[in-house]
Order: sequence, then C-alpha cells, then structure tokens
Amino acid sequence: MNQSAPTPNDREVENVLYQKRQKVYPREVHGLFARLRVAGVLVLLGLYYFVPWLTYDGHQAVLFDLPARKFHIFGLVFWPQDFFYLAMLLVIAALSLFFFTALAGRLWCGYACPQTVWTEVFLWMERKIEGDRPRQMKLDKSPLNFRKFRIKATKHAAWIAFAAWTGFTFVGFFTPIRELGASLMNFSLGPWETFWILFYSFATYGNAGWLREQVCIYMCPYARFQSAMFDKDTLIISYDESRGEPRGSRKRSEDRAGKGLGDCIDCTMCVQVCPTGIDIRNGLQYQCIGCAACIDACNDVMDKMDYPRGLIRYTTENRLEGRPTHVLRPRTLVYGFILLALLAGLIYAIANRVPVDLNIIRDRNALYRETPMGLVENIYTLKLINMDEHAHSYQLTIEGLEQAELVYREDALKVPAGAVAELLVQVRIDPVHLDRPSNEIFFVLESLENPDIRIRQSGRFLGP
Repeated sequence: MNQSAPTPNDREVENVLYQKRQKVYPREVHGLFARLRVAGVLVLLGLYYFVPWLTYDGHQAVLFDLPARKFHIFGLVFWPQDFFYLAMLLVIAALSLFFFTALAGRLWCGYACPQTVWTEVFLWMERKIEGDRPRQMKLDKSPLNFRKFRIKATKHAAWIAFAAWTGFTFVGFFTPIRELGASLMNFSLGPWETFWILFYSFATYGNAGWLREQVCIYMCPYARFQSAMFDKDTLIISYDESRGEPRGSRKRSEDRAGKGLGDCIDCTMCVQVCPTGIDIRNGLQYQCIGCAACIDACNDVMDKMDYPRGLIRYTTENRLEGRPTHVLRPRTLVYGFILLALLAGLIYAIANRVPVDLNIIRDRNALYRETPMGLVENIYTLKLINMDEHAHSYQLTIEGLEQAELVYREDALKVPAGAVAELLVQVRIDPVHLDRPSNEIFFVLESLENPDIRIRQSGRFLGP
C-alpha cells in the first residue's frame, strides 16, 4: 500500500512531539507577585521543614506512625477507624482546587504546588552559583573546562544536599525525626527508611533540578483538565491585545501613536521570565502555571516607558471583550456552599470526636441459648479500642431491654492507651419480657475517668 507524503502540518506535529528539549532560563523578576510567590515559598517550606521538629505532650507533634497505625496531629490521635476524616479532607482539598480555579485560575500551580515551590528554591541556588540568565546561557554554551566543571559541580552538590534534606524530612513525618537523625548518624537506618529517603531525594532533585517545566507541561494532569473549570468570568493572566498591538520597538521619547504602534515594545521580557517558556501574548495556553511573573516584568517595562500598567494583567475574558464580570455565579456559589458545608462538618465531627470505638460481634453459632434458670441468653464479643493517649477504665451498660442482665469480666474494661481489648459479654433476660423474636439493644461504654468519653452502639438480641 502506498503511503502519501507527510504534509507540512504532519511535520510540524512531529517536530513538536519529538524535538529535543530546549532548556528554559527564567530571568529573575521583581514585583508584587514575585514577593507573594517568595512569601508562599518561605511559609510552605518553613512548615515542611520545621513542623516535624515540634513536640506536643511529650511526643512529635505531627507524626504518621504507620507501624502503630495511628496519626498524631497536635494532640489529636487518628486511627484506621478514622479514615472517614481523611476521606472528607481529600474531598475538601479537591473542591478547594475547583473553587479557587473557577475564581482565579491556576493559583495552586503558581504559588503552592510542590513542583513550583521546590523549583523556585533550585532556581535561586542556580542563580547564586551560576549567575543571572545571560551568564547561565553563556556558561552552558562554553566548552567544558575546569571553571565550568567547578561551577556545575558546586550547583549539583547544593541541589543534592537540599534534596537529601528534603527526603530526610519527608521520612521524618513517618519515623520520629530525632530517632531518624540518630540512626542516620550511627549508620543504622532501616532498609525502608533508607529507600524512601533516597527515593524522595532523587524525586526532588530530578523534578526540581532537571525536569522543571516538563513536569507542568507533560506530566501534570491538572494542566489537561483545568479548562473544564474555567469560564469567561475566571480570572486569568492575559495580554491586552487591543491595547498592545501592533507591537514594535521604539524609544521612550517617540510617539507610539504617530508610528501606529500599541503599548507593547516587543521586548520579550514576558517570555524571558516565564518558567515554562511560553509567550503569553499568544493567548491563554495550558502551559501557563499562573505564576504572574510576566505581569511583574511587563509592569516594570511599562513604568520605564511611562505607559500605564496592566498590559499583561489578571483579568477575565468578559472584561477583555468589554462585558461585565460576575464573581458570584452558579459555579462559584455551588462550589463555595459545598466547601463551607464540608468544612463545617469536618470541624464539627473532629470537635465532637470520641476517642473510643466499640465493635459488636454477635455469636453466630446459635440464635440464642436457654440457661438452666430458664433465661434466654445471647453471647457477644466486644472489641474496645482506646484511641486516647491515656489509659481508661470503662463501664458497660445496655439499653433497650430494661429487665436484661449483663454478665462480663469487669477487669477486662481497663484498657491502656492505644490498646485494643476483647471482651466476652453475655446478655440474659426472662423470655416473658420479650415482645418479639428480634429486639434492638444498645451497648453503652463510658469512661470512669472522663464521662465525656462515651459511645453507644446498637446490636440485636434474638429470642424465641
């Protein structure tokens, strides 16, 4: 079968898909959004590196203790039975992303995404060691010599050291970080700890040092489906084509109107500062991470040219087309209402959370038994989980069958902190007090030390 010759469009697509990566050299930029971005980096990295070292009530304040199957978060202890809270938190995180994206585009990508945060740090180290954008480009084009090797080796050594500290801190959220540090100094790390430190260090070094914008453009799924959350009232970073075109270079003293030019002087500063290397003047693109570096750069150029700011700015499609913008609209109202409701529900659930759990397992070998005294008896196995940080002695009662007798070993209700106790319970009653073959009863477990710790679980009592 004869194949037709490739068209120019086919060759263009092939070049885009298979062309060699052109390294992006983002120019350092200063301005309002750059300061906000730096503030976000400092706050987020400060929390990441500082929180594991905090102590609360004698132990690490934030510790995800997987072997013990409990999470410590500032005095709160969560167990596998509390998976509901994690599920709610993940739903809230997803809805928050949808809500803020519908309002102001890719705020997460530009200011809070780990890829953005760590890349900013790696770029800062690169500028301190190799110099600014022109010096970096000149260094990369120069032949390999001792000076180039020394500079590159220093940069990568700094990257690796920072990445290793990042990996160590990551594992410190799962293994007490002080114990982890002592094990590291004594060369006695366990195999899994060693693996995850190396894995997370390598991931940080590779993603923030080498891949950078490729993670945002090719690997991150958010870039692909973000448009589903945009509408014409979403704040996006846009170039005002009606004001900027036709673009062209000129001196500050020249009359742009007399030369038939717009405000854009075609300096390409907006392209040079972009961490993904796009030209915002070509319109909204999925590669844009919303960092607003182009806004700061363009505003600086406008100030130097004595032109009004805002040639590149946060705006909406409706505003660019001369129509009013609506912040309160069905999409944002629905997202906001659901988000507030879930947040309120999560806070209420955690505030009223009882640090004890009770599982009731009825003996399935027999529906019921008759005792020599003529009483009907059901047997249950109760599993008590003390999810508090202190030991408790509990009192067990039943509700629902007023004349029922409860038989169990009271010493089994002394449960240490974080322990699980198993209790065999017999419930007996005279059959004359049973109105039906199946009756609902409630087991009530209450701490003797703290009456606020109380749980009530339902079960079934079967009779003739």
